[in-house]
Amino acid sequence: MALEEIKAVPPFITLEGGEGVGKSTQQHMLVRRARGLGLSVVGTREPGATQLGASVRDLLTTPGHDHPGQRSELFLYLADRAQHVERVIAPALEGGQVVICDRFADSSEVYQGRARGLGVEWVRRLNRWACGEVWPDLTILLDLEPGLGLRRVNKRQGELGLTTDRLENEGLEFHRQVRQGFLDQAAAEPTRIKVVDASMPQDEVALAVWALAEPLLKEFKRLTA
Repeated sequence: MALEEIKAVPPFITLEGGEGVGKSTQQHMLVRRARGLGLSVVGTREPGATQLGASVRDLLTTPGHDHPGQRSELFLYLADRAQHVERVIAPALEGGQVVICDRFADSSEVYQGRARGLGVEWVRRLNRWACGEVWPDLTILLDLEPGLGLRRVNKRQGELGLTTDRLENEGLEFHRQVRQGFLDQAAAEPTRIKVVDASMPQDEVALAVWALAEPLLKEFKRLTA
């Protein structure tokens, strides 16, 4: 293949972390900064970015007596992710757009594989099958003490007049396992997963996130100039 026929691949960046760490806020801020470089950027999230995913999100997050069992929960997330990749993420990347996603495969490996005890390697294999060739180039882990994160969630939901969802209602020990699971994930893949202290003020967190993402985004822009 001639050199001029080789296309630069847009970065796929994900933000991860436990409840109340500020993923959605930081994702929106990162999307704006990336667009400020003149890049075409798709901001998306899991679960719920597609019509099918919105229905799955309701099943996964709404408290109730007939909530999904552990394996059912995993397969619902995988169904959402497979649809998300096929309908949103892969087409965007193939079209030359940067994708910045609030949660992705690492969440299943941590919440279901580690905290639920289903087995991280087994969940990883299922994730790879659901995602095909799509995998994050950079994952930014927003790390926060779970008690503080849950207090943030309760304050936010109270101000909006909303109740906490099914996962947010899990006990503190579960959320501690989630935090440790994400840290273990980062220790196992230090090249891809970078940890940011989410206890800092919002603007300082945003600067730390940008410091990690900016080189990747600027290199893609250089290659496509």
